[in-house]
Amino acid sequence: MTTTWNDLVTTALLGTERRAVPMGVGEPGQEPAGALLDAAAVRTVQRRAALLPVVARARPEPAPEDGRPPLPAAARRRLEQLLADRAGPGGAGRRGGAAPDLTELLPQWLAAANGHGFRAPEALLPALLEAARARSDLRPEALALGGPRALWLARLNPQWKYALRGDAAGGAALAATGAVAGAEGRHVWEEGLFAERVAVLAALRRQDPAAGRELLASAWGKERAEDGLMFLDVLRERLSPADEPFLEQALSDRSRNVRSTAAELLATLPGSALATRMAARARACVALDRTTDGGPRIVVEAPPECDAGMERDGVVAKPPSGRGERSWWLSQLVEAAPLAIWCERLGVGGAAEAVALPVADGWQPDLHAAWCRAAARQGNAEWSRALLGPAAHPPAPQGSSWLDPAKLLSALPAGERAAWVAEFIAVHGLSEAFRLLGVCAVPWAEPLGAAVVDALDSARDAGGYPWSFSGVMGLAERCLNPAQADRLSVLTTTPGEPAVASDYWTEAFQRLIGTLRLRATMQRELAEGTTEEAR
Repeated sequence: MTTTWNDLVTTALLGTERRAVPMGVGEPGQEPAGALLDAAAVRTVQRRAALLPVVARARPEPAPEDGRPPLPAAARRRLEQLLADRAGPGGAGRRGGAAPDLTELLPQWLAAANGHGFRAPEALLPALLEAARARSDLRPEALALGGPRALWLARLNPQWKYALRGDAAGGAALAATGAVAGAEGRHVWEEGLFAERVAVLAALRRQDPAAGRELLASAWGKERAEDGLMFLDVLRERLSPADEPFLEQALSDRSRNVRSTAAELLATLPGSALATRMAARARACVALDRTTDGGPRIVVEAPPECDAGMERDGVVAKPPSGRGERSWWLSQLVEAAPLAIWCERLGVGGAAEAVALPVADGWQPDLHAAWCRAAARQGNAEWSRALLGPAAHPPAPQGSSWLDPAKLLSALPAGERAAWVAEFIAVHGLSEAFRLLGVCAVPWAEPLGAAVVDALDSARDAGGYPWSFSGVMGLAERCLNPAQADRLSVLTTTPGEPAVASDYWTEAFQRLIGTLRLRATMQRELAEGTTEEAR
């Protein structure tokens, strides 16, 4: 009887102690396990000898040229270190110890290197693509540094397909290859996965807004409601009055979420027909009463019903739990109306005067909250400034349905934003400032950097180490100006006493100082390469 390959495999799995080797296997007197292995080796050669040769594939086209200058030697070594630290055993989000967390410095390093116009070393492209595969926040900057050769390499490895599609970075990659507006882009739009289609639409929208809108319109009636909502959101980028007819059409969509998104987009176009309709409704609800003895005040008459026209324009009829219907409808109307209408309606010269007017019958929280949302949505610096108020005493009306300083700050110029947050920290400390710091430009401009350092020093002197400060420390490592390192060193040293009483503060300050100095070194390494090239 001929011994089959399956007989050998079964015996190996069970073991020669539980199952005898097949008859005819091995030499007489040979140890069973050795006989089994010899037979398996012979049978393996026989099986491989029967295989047909594989047809050789065509070689890939050579990688395209990248004319950007290479990284300086020191910066190249630094990138290699950052990528190696990410892949190391402690590289994923390590926060222990006083050593800088290199994984958190990689995004900043990539942005700085791209700012200098360098290209990534070819030998490090696989590690760079692998790092961006694991962290989506790295992808735009990593692919920019990798350039056309990174895209070429990504086409050869299915694990790196994200570089060609799937998100904003993938869309940029498609745009860089010129494929998004051609047959390849059209094929992906018609046959690709949902994420691929979003990437193509986003890339085309950036490249040619009208073409992106027409591409979406061509398939709009066939899309699922949840997909249509995501596609519609792509139109936020480079939104213009030319998009109004399509968005007006979307107001009649069967999906309430699609209608709401279309209405939100139209409300950001001050001259749109929807903005005009909302302005008329809001004017009918809010007016100035000059007949009272105490001076002029705002009076509010909330809408008595939510009619079909309001619902078509994005007003949600059913309020959230605990919210009255009429105040809910009023808030949506005021939020969607252009802020420019209120100075004329209330007879004032600017946003600050409008915000300062008293509001009758307890309507101030709802009215001001709606103005806050409108200011954030429309990016209106004047109204955001007035609604924020002084940083030392920002308003927080009781019962307000929304007052988000971080969103209002986003509408202000970077310098003014930093100054407001610095004053807020000086009065209120850091515990309430985490979200506010997150919207400030990096590196933090003065006096914001100094205010953060002073607040950290004060918190250290107060004793203890509130763990809520860990997030602020992480932000400070990435966002403080590296020039603050020397000042921090002085603050953490008291003559005749330990540097910091708490071990936690000691470690946190040491890591912060070390990270700032490392960031300064990284900047010099990149700048020196630019200087050498200029020579």
